[in-house]
Amino acid sequence: MKRRHFTALAAAALAPAFGFAQERVTRILVGFPPGGSADQVARLLADKLRMSLGQNVIVDNKPGAAGRLALTELKRAAPDGGTLLFTPSGAMVIHPWLYQNLGYDTAKDFTPIAQACVFDFAVTAGPGAVPGDLKTVLAWMKANPGKANYATSGAGTVPHFAGQLLAQAAEVPMTHVAYRGGAPAAQDLIGGQVPLMVDTASETIEHHRAGKVRILAMTGTQRNRALPEVPTLKEAGIDVSADAFFGLYGPPGLPPELTQRLDRAVADALRAQDVQDKIFNLGLVPAHAGPFELATIQAAHLKRWEAPIKASGFKAE
Repeated sequence: MKRRHFTALAAAALAPAFGFAQERVTRILVGFPPGGSADQVARLLADKLRMSLGQNVIVDNKPGAAGRLALTELKRAAPDGGTLLFTPSGAMVIHPWLYQNLGYDTAKDFTPIAQACVFDFAVTAGPGAVPGDLKTVLAWMKANPGKANYATSGAGTVPHFAGQLLAQAAEVPMTHVAYRGGAPAAQDLIGGQVPLMVDTASETIEHHRAGKVRILAMTGTQRNRALPEVPTLKEAGIDVSADAFFGLYGPPGLPPELTQRLDRAVADALRAQDVQDKIFNLGLVPAHAGPFELATIQAAHLKRWEAPIKASGFKAE
């Protein structure tokens, strides 16, 4: 009895050293409200990680400041695997060019764990726009400058700057209308308050399938698997492309062995057919990359957005 008691105590003492214990809970922070694509994919991963890690994994929504509140909390978290972050790339590669006092360095103050998926953006017309393809809508907007507005899920986001690149390439002076999230932007698009929207396909894909709106083009370099009938911007005659990614991050100083274990768990989750199907159905593409690759991808995206953002003259409040 004494030997079994000692063995149980030793196992309990050693478990935290490996980053996880049965009684622990891992929180995956999401800096946006429930229901969006970041939240949906995070919950898919949490379900699989719960099984892989043998412990409870929950999604903890911390909306506010375009995801910055969640990043600030992650920076302060203990590097023990109890707090992670699932975020779209904009928070990591756009914000550094917008805010002088973020309170953290996205390239140095967090531990990249794994990329989960990549995605592009849908250019969607609502009933407030003239019927027709993208060029027809853009010509109508150019002839009607008072109606040349495009909605996004927020100012200082990838869709915001992708819309500006589209306006510049098409030589149509469009006005950006920022909303607090993709859902309210989509509702105003459907209601005819704004004629055009640029955002993740997940925000409008079901409305497109129902005939309430029309996805005119995608910003990726190749057609979206969930929308094979929709051309890319380049196929529609506009020389613009824009994409992004979702990644899982840890706090600073996350041990390498724990980082690798979490990465393997994400890779296993993304191999599951049900996870792949659900991600594809959102208009996203499962695409695993490990810690080093994620850091490299993040650095490339950070460099890519520097010039367009500086050229835009946009200043974050």
